[in-house]
Amino acid sequence: MTTTIRQPIAFNTIRNYLELVKFSHSIFALPFALAALLVATKTKTGHLIPDWVILAWVIVAMVAARTAAMGFNRIADRKIDALNPRTKNRELPSGKVTLAGAIALTAASSLVFFFSAYQINLLAFILSPITLATLFFYSLCKRFTSFSHFVLGLCLGIAPVGAWVAVTGQIGIPSGALCAAVLFWVAGFDIIYATMDVEFDQSVGLHSMVRKLGIPKALLFAKLLHVGFFANLILFGVLANLGAIYYGAAALIGASLIYEHAIVRPDDLRRVNAAFFTVNGVIAVFFLGAILLDLVI
Repeated sequence: MTTTIRQPIAFNTIRNYLELVKFSHSIFALPFALAALLVATKTKTGHLIPDWVILAWVIVAMVAARTAAMGFNRIADRKIDALNPRTKNRELPSGKVTLAGAIALTAASSLVFFFSAYQINLLAFILSPITLATLFFYSLCKRFTSFSHFVLGLCLGIAPVGAWVAVTGQIGIPSGALCAAVLFWVAGFDIIYATMDVEFDQSVGLHSMVRKLGIPKALLFAKLLHVGFFANLILFGVLANLGAIYYGAAALIGASLIYEHAIVRPDDLRRVNAAFFTVNGVIAVFFLGAILLDLVI
């Protein structure tokens, strides 16, 4: 009888912590990091098989850094989240996770990230504090600037650069193009997501491009950012010497972005969540698959 009581409690606790850091949203950055790792491996060694130890540490570092960043974000925003009808049921405002628990998770994840970077190579370890500081800085940006979307984009764009550093020990030019692509992509879909909170942001003094420009102009701006994303995808393909399969996949990604913007209109924001998670999650996974197939063939 005791066992049947404890198992649901343990399961719910784990689920609450995973929801606290939105673990499922790892799907946005991880595929781009793995794609960069594969391209860097092929560029450096001439074959596709990565160093499995490096691959493992890159994945651990990615998950740890993202967990630390999201933990810090939830801690920093806990009072704001409690006021927002959309976020008041998040784990910290609702009491599903304690503040002490969130702090412990964030601190532990930060230490794991630093240790992982140390295991990868010297440059990765040197860059790790700067990386984590950038990830933490994002959580404060909405308090004073409308450009927080770009900081978030940079946070995710760091991932492919980090993977490239892990393989080559240096920051390669192709990884910079992929970083720029991810930056524009994330900033664009984060602006779309921010349309859900424009009234709340206005009421509490938070900043966003949606509040600054208004919903119609902000959505147009997001379209322009996604044009920048597509352009940098093409540039990455050129710099990385990728082939026809990659460019065909890039064209399909461009079509997906057109669909994303078609389902979110200034007068109809009901499908923002579909545009934010579903479409962009598919784009990320499809990008990794296209890279793998192109490199193999």
